[in-house]
Order: sequence, then C-alpha cells, then structure tokens
Amino acid sequence: MENINVKINGMEISVPKGTTVLEAARMANIDIPTLCYLKDINEIGACRICVVEVNEGRGFRIVASCVYPCSDGMEVLTNSPKVLESRKKTLQLILSNHDRKCLSCVRSGHCELQKLCKDLGVEDEGLYDGVKNEYEIDDTAAHMYRDNNKCILCRRCTAVCEKVQGIGVIGTNERGFKTVIQSAFDMGLGETSCVSCGQCIAVCPVGAISEKDNTSEVFAAIADPEKHVVVQAAPAVRAALGEAFGLPIGTDVEGKMAAAMRRLGFDKVFDTNFSADLTIMEEANEFIERVKNGGKLPLITSCSPGWVKYCEHYFPDMTENLSSCKSPQQMFGAITKSYYAEKAGIDPKNIVSVSIMPCTAKKFEIGRDDQEGAGEGLRDVDIALTTRELARMIERAGIKFTELPDEKFDDPLGVSTGAGVIFGATGGVMEAALRTAVETLTGEELKELNFTDVRGTQGIKEAEYKVGDLNVKVAVASGLGNARELLTKVQNGEADYQFIEIMGCPGGCVNGGGQPQQPASVRNFTDIRALRAKVLYDLDESRPIRKSHENPVIKKLYAEYLEKPGSHKAHQLLHTSYVKRTIN
Repeated sequence: MENINVKINGMEISVPKGTTVLEAARMANIDIPTLCYLKDINEIGACRICVVEVNEGRGFRIVASCVYPCSDGMEVLTNSPKVLESRKKTLQLILSNHDRKCLSCVRSGHCELQKLCKDLGVEDEGLYDGVKNEYEIDDTAAHMYRDNNKCILCRRCTAVCEKVQGIGVIGTNERGFKTVIQSAFDMGLGETSCVSCGQCIAVCPVGAISEKDNTSEVFAAIADPEKHVVVQAAPAVRAALGEAFGLPIGTDVEGKMAAAMRRLGFDKVFDTNFSADLTIMEEANEFIERVKNGGKLPLITSCSPGWVKYCEHYFPDMTENLSSCKSPQQMFGAITKSYYAEKAGIDPKNIVSVSIMPCTAKKFEIGRDDQEGAGEGLRDVDIALTTRELARMIERAGIKFTELPDEKFDDPLGVSTGAGVIFGATGGVMEAALRTAVETLTGEELKELNFTDVRGTQGIKEAEYKVGDLNVKVAVASGLGNARELLTKVQNGEADYQFIEIMGCPGGCVNGGGQPQQPASVRNFTDIRALRAKVLYDLDESRPIRKSHENPVIKKLYAEYLEKPGSHKAHQLLHTSYVKRTIN
C-alpha cells in the first residue's frame, strides 16, 4: 500500500494513503477527542469535537479529523488555540440543550461529555442558555429507559441498532433544533420490535439511555429476614467486572466477584457456569435426538434472549429450529427453586433468585411466559441485574473490591467445568456442546477438547466435523446483523448446517449490553471482546474438568432428581416455548 508523509504538531510521520487525520494522530500517539465517532459504525463528523487545523498549501483551516483523509505533505495542528476554542464552544452549545443534573446521573464520573468538559475547562456558567427541548422519559421497555433530555444527538445508538444489529427501531425524528432520537410514530420502545440487546446503551457516551436499575429491590430482599436470597453470576461477568474498579480490560476477577457478593449479604453465592453445564446436557441430548430421529434441523441455540426475541420477530418461521432449552440463567432459577429448595429444606416461595448478567435482555427474559419451571407463581429468576448494577451495589456498600481476597462459590450449585465458563464468548456454546455431543455419539474420549475453528471474534464462523459416521456442519454468528445474513442463506438454501450457535451481541456475552461501558477512545482502538474472551478461555484451560457431562454435581442432579437428559421432569423444569411475533 502506498504511504504518504504528514506532519502532526511538528512531527513527521508516514501513514498509508487513505488514512484519516484521526487515525494518523493515533499512530503518532496523539489522542484527538471525539463524541459521535465509532470506528466503522458511526463515521459521520457530526459532533465537531474532533476538529483540527490542517494546511494543504492553502493556509490552515478547521476540519473534522474523523472523516478527513490525509494528503501528502499535509500539516496538522491538533491542539492549537483555535482548535481548543472551537471544541470548547461546541461543548457549550451541546450543554445549552442538555439536562445537566450530573450528580444524580447514572453516568456521572464516567461520562464522555463530562470528561470533555473537564478537560477543556467548560464550566456550568456562561453557556448559551435559552429555549430547551423537554421530553418525557420512555420507560416502556422491560430492560431500559430513554431520557432524551440528556441526549446529545451523537447518533451512536441509532448506528449500532441499524448497522450492527440490523434492527433500526430508533432513528432521528423531526429536523433542526427539534431533532430527536425516537422510534417511528413516537412509539415507546416497549411497543417496537426492540430485542433488548442493550447495544445502544453500551455505546451511548452520556446518560441518555441506561438499563432499569433493580439494585434497591435486591438490597431490600437481602435485608428481609424471611427471604433466602440466592445469587448466580454469568461467565462473562467475571471477565469485565474489574473494569468498573479501574482494573485493566481482560482481568479475571472471578474470586473477588464471589467474595464481593458474599459481603453484600447474599445467603448463597452460586455460579451460572453450573447451569451452563446443565444446558449443554439438555441441548446436546436434543441435538442428538433430532439427528437420530429426523427432527427439525439446523438446531439453533437458545441461550441468548436477545437473539431469541429477534428470531421471534424477524424469523418467526425458524422458531421451530430453536432449541427448547431455557437459557442457563433460567435453568439455574428453576433448579434453585426445586432441587436446591428441596435439599436445603427451604420453601421455594421464600427464595429470591437473583442473577448477575452481562446482558440487558435478561431483564426481559425473566418476565417471559413459560418461565415458571418449579411451579405456577414461582418465576425461575426474580431479579436480573447487569454487571454494571452489581458494580454499583459493591460501591454503595463500601466494599473495597480490588483489596478483596479470592474466594470460591458455594456448593453445590457453584461447581462447574471449563465448558461452562466459555459460554460467555462467541463460539463457546458450540464448543461446549461439541465436547459432549461428540463423546456421546462416538462413545470415545476426545483427545483434543479445543474446537478452535469456532473461536475468535469474527461475526460468522463455519466448520465441519467428522463425528462417527456423521459429517456435522456447524456455524456460529454473533451480532444480529450477522445472524440475519446467516439465516437468510439457510432459508434460501445457500447454506446447510446441522447446528448453529447465535449470540445477540457482537463477540458474545463478553460484549453484552450490560457490561461496563468503555469510552469511544478505547472502543475504537482496542479489541475489548478478544481481551475479555481470553479470560474465559484461560479459565477453561485451568479447570481440572472441561466437559459438562463430567461435572460431578450435574451427574448427581440427574441421578437423584432429573433421571436423564430430556426426561419428563427435565422438560418440565428446563425447557420452554416460543411465540411468533410481528415487526413493529
């Protein structure tokens, strides 16, 4: 590729032709601030925070660095007085129509707008105050709220919803000063085909959108002496929770997480990895049954509630392909209020089942129909919290997270395998299922447990494996835009698979909508998904048992309670049903 020479703040560097000024500055270890920019997703030059001065032989002029290409011999000034004044004025204009109740805002302290104002010395005085738009908060969705009084019209949320997830239930309505991010016909988000994935929350730079906070309900349950409060933590949570306390991306905090939850006052601290192993037992059995008995193929995983709801809305004819297995979150809740309650001698009506999830769609999932495995009126999970909400609880309780010792989960529902922990990464469910399905079908022990073809953060992955006399073709997709592409090929007869894993969020649960938010300055230049996923694969490698069917507690559960995978009781507790929805 042809290289060109540019001078940035007096320093000469060589960059590939076509490189933007923003990218060139990054190569020179200079950060140019941005607000609207998301690499490959939202490159629109709208916010004007990234402006710089450039000289291409006609004198210096201001341009938006995120979309302006470098030219040979170009001079760039990233922090001249003119540039700094322009950015400051832009921030003042944004603040003039912004709800500045920062003290009570969920993003206070890690808000990108707040940081820019601090960096550039913008104070809450001398602003361009005047007429302000006022909006009602939209809290119609089960998982989140939208507060347009705090929206800065960066359009990151609309870009990720349309371009990455392929849904587009939000967009810009009205024009000029009245421009607002809304759904069509001013519908509440809960009335649309939103799938609750929360990717819009993950990219929002301010507090305009966030998950509904249920932490006060959990604190109240813990304080109630009549309640036995059980908590489970999903695999991906341990790969990201540390970021909320200043630890580097990719830090394993499994032990500290268990210690923190115990200090919050939960009666039992369990691990969703246990029910991930249980999910594999049921799902692998379901796959084998469909293959042997001519059932509906391809079998498609059902662990991701965002993906399940997307399928119900956008591919309703393929709901028959979905595994009938509940997600690990829901299976765990059902076992907690049946097997665990019986063993512990606790009335299941007095158990409060809490989950810590990387996913906002889990808040929607706990309210779905057919999620009362232990009996009518006994929801499998009572309260679903995001990773961010757990971090808030820890902070509110004054727990010094980084100074905690590493502790283990409680028995018996805290015992898991390496197969369970990789559920949090794209391809992990497929790999875990293959470890069990292959050994079950062949009756032989696998010599190599790592199915590396389905690993990695690519949006779509394919592989083919020889399993006994069968050639099993599998595919993995993460991110709903990629799911659409893959399933359209299946529908059109352009692709033929027996088993498909789909996760609603790009990269899988490690990049879920409920994970700690990272600013664009990090998201644009760091592979967050790969760093978090590595935590899970490292944990898998370190586990003494790496196959779900070898989990001793899972074996005991079937021997004492469930009889066998796919039994009547297993179906009653661990399986569910789906609905065909319309598109709104």
